[in-house]
Amino acid sequence: MTTTTILAIESSCDDTGAAICRDGEILSNVIASQKIHEQYGGVVPELASRAHMQNIVPVVDVALQKANVQLSEIDAVAFTQAPGLIGSLLVGAQFAKSLALALQKPLITVHHMQAHVLANLIDQPRPSFPFLCLTVSGGHTQIVLCESPYKMKVIGETIDDAAGEAFDKSAKLLGLPYPGGPLIDKYAKEGNAKRFSFPEPNIPDLNFSFSGLKTSILYFLQAEKIKNDNFIEENRADICASIQQRIVSILLKKLQKAAKETGIKNVCIAGGVSANSGLRNGLTEVGQGLGWNTFIPKFEYCTDNAAMIAIAAYYKFLNGDFADLTATPTARAEW
Repeated sequence: MTTTTILAIESSCDDTGAAICRDGEILSNVIASQKIHEQYGGVVPELASRAHMQNIVPVVDVALQKANVQLSEIDAVAFTQAPGLIGSLLVGAQFAKSLALALQKPLITVHHMQAHVLANLIDQPRPSFPFLCLTVSGGHTQIVLCESPYKMKVIGETIDDAAGEAFDKSAKLLGLPYPGGPLIDKYAKEGNAKRFSFPEPNIPDLNFSFSGLKTSILYFLQAEKIKNDNFIEENRADICASIQQRIVSILLKKLQKAAKETGIKNVCIAGGVSANSGLRNGLTEVGQGLGWNTFIPKFEYCTDNAAMIAIAAYYKFLNGDFADLTATPTARAEW
């Protein structure tokens, strides 16, 4: 029986990832994170690309070892083509193309955001098609209608800032270190989400907006600190819970609207912010109330990882969708 084994590379931002997929099953998923960006309060592109060059060979080596797979067994090499930081993408692209050329194996390019959506197909239970996927990260907030692994359409997206950015910028205003989103989630578990009220943007269609919310949080904190210089320290948990509740409510309200308009009851989430406990719990609760079939990836498949690149590449392999050595990464990409 013929098997299909794929080596996938992910290097779109500051995590260097490699994964091995065999016939749609993830055998290994290795990630090297970069701590250096914490001291700068955000990802520094030049430092990220340099770290990728240092990490990519050992990460691939560990992925092969964990999967108990030899390079000679690889049937195709895949890499993230877009979107992302161009310097980071170039490292992964050049490595993947060189390896594919050396092994004389097919090359597969993968759209990073499409891979986030298809992360829901890694483990059982898998959603049946068509399904809706709320894809939320530091750079993207989208509602995707997925009709097959090969046909996806963005039916709603942010018109300004992403949900993940709203989390991180709010955390920065609270004096929390980068990345702040997970820390807001941590403190929110101890707080009262109804303590403070933040406005909800009035966007009529399926699109999102978070710039106004960020501004309202800034003005709120400035006003309260004038009255009490220790306001943030004394109320951090309640502030975090209230901010998280509003961001999650914005996301889920639009998702409900999309489900109602399309009539689709298979609903997923994906992307780094889908690791947020408030969003995961909120989706489950809303889904139960509306009779949805909800799907939430494991934490390791929410943030940037090569397993999602591998599963997307597997379906492209089955479809005979290969690239050649002229394929180049791009910072932005259409669906």
